[in-house]
Amino acid sequence: MTQAEKTEKEFKAVIEKCRALFEKKTIDYGTAWRILRLPSITDQIYIKAMRIRSIQEKGEQKIDEDILGEFIAIINYCLMALTQLDLRDDDRMDLNPEEVMSQYDKHAIQTTQLMFDKNHDYGEAWRMMRVSSITDIILMKLLRVKQIEGNDGKTIVSEGVDANYQDMINYSIFALILSGFVAE
Repeated sequence: MTQAEKTEKEFKAVIEKCRALFEKKTIDYGTAWRILRLPSITDQIYIKAMRIRSIQEKGEQKIDEDILGEFIAIINYCLMALTQLDLRDDDRMDLNPEEVMSQYDKHAIQTTQLMFDKNHDYGEAWRMMRVSSITDIILMKLLRVKQIEGNDGKTIVSEGVDANYQDMINYSIFALILSGFVAE
């Protein structure tokens, strides 16, 4: 198996696990997250990333939820954000589970393709990164998103919030892979 094939297999395994959790939570909670404005989702992702960084720096935690679960949450919240962007002119609060999962799959596929394209150009460089560096990059991207949101979504030369959410998904998946979340 080539390195690219290994990455594809690992990536798909992570997405499948994240998707399964998201689907179960959709059954439990419905689409209550539709009430959230985009900056609120960004802040929720920020909280998750800051918790990861805090645990990495302190080397201990007091709440029995590991950082792998926080990376999964970042992935799923970013996919919620991408869905909210897609449905920004749709004020329905309750979406049926099939529609929600269709949106999830659409954005996961687009984001995975982005990863393959970037991975081709960067040559699997992420495999040499530290998970703590990935956390910092996610936090930087969150600060960028907050700045763009503060500018009413307008940028002059930069990518928009959607590209930053996609990058955060991909970096979170890299962190999960590097942390051994998926077995070979």
